[in-house]
Amino acid sequence: QVQLVESGGGLVQAGGSLRLSCAASGTISSINAMGWFRQVPGKQRELVASITRGGITTYADSLKGRFTISRDNAKNTVYLQMNSLKAEDTAVYYCNADVIRTNSGTRVNNYWGPGTQVTVSS
Repeated sequence: QVQLVESGGGLVQAGGSLRLSCAASGTISSINAMGWFRQVPGKQRELVASITRGGITTYADSLKGRFTISRDNAKNTVYLQMNSLKAEDTAVYYCNADVIRTNSGTRVNNYWGPGTQVTVSS
């Protein structure tokens, strides 16, 4: 089994910052891409940012310059630093990871965390 657990969400005023963390645990051999998505009620889940094992990053165009994704491969953890937060950043933020499980060869399984609420007050 593999579990992803997000932390660091909460309530912050507009212009403030939050740092989200997501730790993967379980029968993990290695993790390829990791990423953050977000979703608001009534809308589709959207990509915020992703990062490869080698550190190549991708961001939603609208978030470039305010959000920074990073990871610690030794800890199987991905981070999202969110600065200059706006009310429209309010959403549930989900962690996602492409995991190669122990004793599964090269098969990649995709996992989601349960999500963490980020609320930005204006």
